[in-house]
Amino acid sequence: MVMGFGGITELTTDQCWTLLRSTAIGRIAASAAGLVDIFPINYAVDEAARTVYFRTAPGTKLLELAINDRVALEIDGHDEVEAWSVVVKGRAERVERQSEMDAAEQLGLEPWIPTLKYRWVRIRPTEIAGRRFALGPEPSRV
Repeated sequence: MVMGFGGITELTTDQCWTLLRSTAIGRIAASAAGLVDIFPINYAVDEAARTVYFRTAPGTKLLELAINDRVALEIDGHDEVEAWSVVVKGRAERVERQSEMDAAEQLGLEPWIPTLKYRWVRIRPTEIAGRRFALGPEPSRV
């Protein structure tokens, strides 16, 4: 659906999932004790379950998710003619069962930095939305 501002198109749910699968890095927003934090993550998508997984180590991110499981994941990208953004809102949960960790391992998600990240987290989306933006020069102010 084209929106009221020149060149902005609302994406369908399927288009959002396609874009989520097309990249592997995003930002997760978490909130605890009235404070909001944003963390860069690399992630993988389980297409069959329409869930997002990431790995982490003990620390602030994992602690905040234990206090408040509601999160938002944002990804974006662009090329010469357009840009896009997708936001997934949902609940984050630690993956605890060995069978679920084994299944998540099949997604091929590896840490990008030399850090031990043995904690798996799954985001179960409750909302997903995205927009595509046609790039171009700023309109004349006259």
